[in-house]
Amino acid sequence: MLTDERRMELSDILRPVAPPREVDNVYTDDQRDRLLNVVRKDAPWRLIIAQHFSSPEELMATMSGKFPEGFTPTLDLFLTPTFRGHLANYGTVLYPELHDCFYNARFLDMAKSYWGAEYAKPQMMLFNINGPCANRDPGHLDSPSFRGVRYENAPTWLVSVMGKSGLFQDYLIKMAQVITWFSHDESSGFTYWPEGPLKAPKRVQPPVYNRGVVVQNEMLMHRGEANGPLDQQVPAGLGFDTVFAGDPSSPDHWVLRNGDDVIARHHTDELRFLVHWSAEVFSDYDELKKNMDHSDDLTVDKAIDMMVDDLGSKGIKLDIPSAPLHDAAFIGALNAGYDLGGPAIYPDEAPLSAFQLA
Repeated sequence: MLTDERRMELSDILRPVAPPREVDNVYTDDQRDRLLNVVRKDAPWRLIIAQHFSSPEELMATMSGKFPEGFTPTLDLFLTPTFRGHLANYGTVLYPELHDCFYNARFLDMAKSYWGAEYAKPQMMLFNINGPCANRDPGHLDSPSFRGVRYENAPTWLVSVMGKSGLFQDYLIKMAQVITWFSHDESSGFTYWPEGPLKAPKRVQPPVYNRGVVVQNEMLMHRGEANGPLDQQVPAGLGFDTVFAGDPSSPDHWVLRNGDDVIARHHTDELRFLVHWSAEVFSDYDELKKNMDHSDDLTVDKAIDMMVDDLGSKGIKLDIPSAPLHDAAFIGALNAGYDLGGPAIYPDEAPLSAFQLA
């Protein structure tokens, strides 16, 4: 059990370099149409949760919060109809028609300004898309990147716990995101905790149509908010194999399906479409060079050793198993050493969607 002092210490780690900066009219209508056309033409798309996590322990390591003692969580508990795909990765746009969206001079200028930095380069671009959708995420961090240990070569849960630990600030790669939403929902915004998850939250107020934030989401506890009619937020039949695609019978509609069975159908105006653009940022040329020449990199093994040694110094003894990256008990124990128990306050207008613990 963490002391209140330790919890506040961990909360203070989870603060971005600057508060999110809101941006209006992020994309042109033409860019939005091209983004949605890519989603339609390259469907189907899988659930986020099905792409990134193989156990509830891995998922919980990216979040903050605990379940009642004696309750064993399963991944089904977090199942909500949110789907994801990459538009650019490894610094490379994957769809030529989105070249101007990814290699975006305006976004690069905003990223540099946010950090007060000299250089930036686009790294990744993805989308999340859903119709009416619950949100049972108590608050999470996006995957931080460290020199030598990044989302490309390490699991999401590991880099998330590394970020929460505060042990790797000297290795943390500066990142800035431009996160944009297209949603007409009058009650669905974006909750974030700029002073740490034990302090008061703030909101990007809905509706969030072609509105966004410039932000360091790796060190900012945040969450999207539930959207759409409550009775449609978790469609009957939703499973890990459910996919999202355009409705072949209508250019204005989209379907969720299991195999050939359609379990939900939504008009474009009912969607919540998120576009996440991310850049690496470098204060000066020396920092740029150190990141590129790999002269001061971590390894996965060193990162795990550092956290285990740190927890050992605090009286929490962990044995490193033979396959630590996929050992659920080890993942849960390592995360527990740096988990402060979840945000203390949620906006009255954006509560956590109810879990079904029965």
